Amino acid sequence: MRDKCGIVGIYSSDQSMDIAPHIYYGLFALQHRGQEAAGISAHNGEEISTYRGMGLVCDVFNNGEIKGLEGNVGIGHVRYSTTGKSKLKNAQPFTSEFQGGRIAIAHNGDIINSMELRRDLENRGHEFRSTTDSEVISHLLSSEYAKSMDMVKSIEMVAEKLLGSYSLVVLLNNDLYVVRDPVGIKPLALGEKNGLKMVASESVAFDAVGADYVRDVEPGEILLLNDKIYSQKMEIAKNTPRAHCMFEYVYFARPDSILDGKNVYNVRLNIGRELHNEFPVEADVVMPVPDSAITAAIGYSRESGLPYGEGLIKNRYVGRTFIMPTQEEREMSVKLKMNPIKSELEGKSIVLVDDSIVRGTTSKALIDVLKEAGVKEVHLRVGCPPIISPCYYGIAMASKKELVAANKSVEEIKNSLGVASLGYLSIDSLKKCIGLDEEKLCMGCLNGKYPTELPKNLEEYESCRC
Repeated sequence: MRDKCGIVGIYSSDQSMDIAPHIYYGLFALQHRGQEAAGISAHNGEEISTYRGMGLVCDVFNNGEIKGLEGNVGIGHVRYSTTGKSKLKNAQPFTSEFQGGRIAIAHNGDIINSMELRRDLENRGHEFRSTTDSEVISHLLSSEYAKSMDMVKSIEMVAEKLLGSYSLVVLLNNDLYVVRDPVGIKPLALGEKNGLKMVASESVAFDAVGADYVRDVEPGEILLLNDKIYSQKMEIAKNTPRAHCMFEYVYFARPDSILDGKNVYNVRLNIGRELHNEFPVEADVVMPVPDSAITAAIGYSRESGLPYGEGLIKNRYVGRTFIMPTQEEREMSVKLKMNPIKSELEGKSIVLVDDSIVRGTTSKALIDVLKEAGVKEVHLRVGCPPIISPCYYGIAMASKKELVAANKSVEEIKNSLGVASLGYLSIDSLKKCIGLDEEKLCMGCLNGKYPTELPKNLEEYESCRC
């Protein structure tokens, strides 16, 4: 399972200001969204400078590279791979030259018809340096802009060809354009600070630089950020239903973020409360799988009256276990990542709160760790309904045959995990916790109903998502 990316774009009205350090701090706040690669592009009034590298933000920019990125406008990106392998050539921002100057682009999302679009571009003579769908968007935008010399019009033309999810920051010479797909699957927010205008995948990036959250970028909205903010709605977005990714609220976003007007921390507290209301149980203590389930566990504890405790200590220098390429590595990473506190666990009946179960193998390894530490019994509560279908919009989950809930009943999962009881949050409760109707949420991985068309060549598409 792979995850999303994070993007930042900043324009400063102070022409003498170098905004690359601000982009750096914004990306640092979004590091949870991508740990494979990072990059920044900035325009100094004459040209775009770009630096990209593999690894964490602090590792990529550790030898003064940030000083070479001068200019008052720029974009940044942190990456997890969805379409395109984890290699430097696939790191972003992507840059390309054309008759009107130079363009840089950073993308969060997944274009599910990218293979078809890529073949068409190659047949027309376009050469690709990477294997990502983000470069496909870059070529499409450059091609359309060369015809019209109007970026807003070019973005609308390209949007009509794209199937999937995308939040984009586009640097065209010294103009910063911002785009959110018509469905609004990926989050994108707008902030300001004393003449500095900023967009980011999550509002926590604003906090890192002292900017104020203003609002979310609307689905289908195109922004031009300079001394003023110019906004235009795509024509195709006017009758397009909304579908915000439910998994952002459940798991992926930082709990201190605001997504589409919803406080993520409050959503996760609600999830914990509803888990207790749906699946109460007698136990000694409520414990989270850190870190993403901590808030839900607090909510369960408050609603149930059971004490909250810590039984697992997380090694924060180990990456997210679901991004490990092999099962053996995933199981080993669980032991490296989660160490039990035997004195808090031995002989106790615990309610263990987790955010989600995908394959179930990592959960099994974690349950085994708890049992080895002397836990009497584990009552597992899951803050996401059963995941029964793959995601095609940027969370490259396992294929359907690997999704445990697609192939086993809840009772069978309970038995295979070796827990005393198992409760998944219901879809109705999830909608209630988020505060959005089903028509405004993407829940394709939960119910198999996707908000866009799916590619006809699903097998070929899935084979490239690695």
